[in-house]
Amino acid sequence: MLTTEQLAGFRLQLLKEKDEIEERLEQNDHYGLERGHYHESMGELSSYDNHPADEGTDLYEREKDIALNQHTDLQLLNINRALEAMENGTYGTCEVCGKEIPFERLEALPNTIYCKEHSPDQVVSHDRPIEEGVLMPPFGKFDMDSKDENVAFDAEDSWQIVSQWGTSDTPSDLAFPQEHYNDVNNEPDENEGYVEDFENFVGNDIYGNNITVYPNSQHERYEQSLDEEGIMTSFGDLPAYEHDPYVDDDK
Repeated sequence: MLTTEQLAGFRLQLLKEKDEIEERLEQNDHYGLERGHYHESMGELSSYDNHPADEGTDLYEREKDIALNQHTDLQLLNINRALEAMENGTYGTCEVCGKEIPFERLEALPNTIYCKEHSPDQVVSHDRPIEEGVLMPPFGKFDMDSKDENVAFDAEDSWQIVSQWGTSDTPSDLAFPQEHYNDVNNEPDENEGYVEDFENFVGNDIYGNNITVYPNSQHERYEQSLDEEGIMTSFGDLPAYEHDPYVDDDK
């Protein structure tokens, strides 16, 4: 049971803390939230001429002000509840179980009206940021490589194309160092926008006829790989006069 002197000391401490919080909120207009849109706190009239990075910084600061304001309001609410409990003669006992709150806990947290076991602040949230549903794994739900529809142009393909123009990585940053800076990106040898190698240099009309080969670097690499393997094609059926060399005599 708290003595009269102990109770008076806690009351004085709570009243002093309450006055300081109310004065601070009045001076900073509740962290500038009473000024409406965050542009008003900076003297800006429009976002039109602001860089997106500046807008992002301002938005972050606004979100931080909201969090600080909520934290301060909760702190003020707890102080008022503790002062009300003093008026009712219940200060120092838990509102849930009615047991006496240890003096050491009141010294550390004079605005509490709960014992440690029933404190609402002991619950640890296991909720993850909603952004992780999109951002994880590396390209989130927009990574189609592991799905049947991997022919689609996905987020990884977008990054591969952009990274060709340069990143902060160097050849030594990769598990398998590259010889040229143009190859310092995510899977530089992967086909982009097409699946089979020949799709990059073979064309035809709307009916699938009039097949035309367009010479390019991809076509040269494809022909070189066929020569190295000693074959004429890596797909499809061969004409009869080209088919025999690929059929074993015992079949």
